[in-house]
Amino acid sequence: MTKRRISLVLLATSTALILTSGNPAVAGEDPVVSDSNTAATKKDDTVGAMARISYTSSGNGGPGSGPVTSVDPNWTPPPCWYAPEWKAGEFAKFRDRLYFTARHDPGAPRDALKDMSDENQAYAKDNYNIDKEKEGMWWGAQYSPDATLEEQQKCNKPPFWVNNGEDPGVPEAIDAETLAELAYNQIKVPGTKVSLAPDGPSKVNLPTWAWLDKGDFKPVSVTASLDAPGLHIEATTVAKPVALNIKPGTEDATLHPASGKCEMNGDDSIGEPYAKGKSKQKPPCGVTYQRSSGDSTFDLQATATWEITWTGTGGAGGDLPNGEYGNDQPITVEEIQSINR
Repeated sequence: MTKRRISLVLLATSTALILTSGNPAVAGEDPVVSDSNTAATKKDDTVGAMARISYTSSGNGGPGSGPVTSVDPNWTPPPCWYAPEWKAGEFAKFRDRLYFTARHDPGAPRDALKDMSDENQAYAKDNYNIDKEKEGMWWGAQYSPDATLEEQQKCNKPPFWVNNGEDPGVPEAIDAETLAELAYNQIKVPGTKVSLAPDGPSKVNLPTWAWLDKGDFKPVSVTASLDAPGLHIEATTVAKPVALNIKPGTEDATLHPASGKCEMNGDDSIGEPYAKGKSKQKPPCGVTYQRSSGDSTFDLQATATWEITWTGTGGAGGDLPNGEYGNDQPITVEEIQSINR
């Protein structure tokens, strides 16, 4: 992309944010709900009716909850996409206001203004498709709030007209898979504070049992949907807990199992609750510390692995990279003095 085109994209984006009174052209910030699918300025001052992505969550939140992080460091949700933004009349008003605002900005690049003027003239040749007001919408680029400037340049195509039900003809056009990947970024899962026993400080060379009871972890989901004239797309992304990974917070410890990965049981619990008389038995999930924590503590890290799948409009669906989320727990470890278990 030329420097001139970059200048135009930057100018149009920054000016559009000034003109739009609702959320800017980014994915929704609230992962729980959205009551409306469009964002627009006040009546009689409308410059755009951007199709917003609505998110509805189930099972999110709670103490210690947080977002899952992909186990694949090379995978991220899409930084940008194209979606319907304006009806024909709205687009005409938007372009006029956009150019007017930019032209009165003393810092606006002259070459970008020239490009914007040329584009407006090209759109005006067909009267912005106002005679096709009910037949389609103008599509434009939208961006993830986490997208870098470089990533945003992937969607540098100027606004374009799409008839209702027509294939937009661009790889980055919004679809069910895009919505599923954006929903991934909205998932919040419960914290991973595990139950530990025997009670009190852990003892050197005696196993510390760790477990999560049935019901502590349940699948959570986020449904992302987009509605515009002639278009409805949605996708539901589901995170299902499949394992718990334990790190003892010191190299002087033995994990149970040795991998530190505690698999889910058939009843959706993890590990096994401690019972009296099992103090010297090897737990199915836990750790044996080999030295005291002294006047400090060890940070036991419990990280859950979540299997991520999605289903969407038209029977689409598939797998997304597994996610992880965990919490630290301070563990006091003492030398054995006298102990009754």
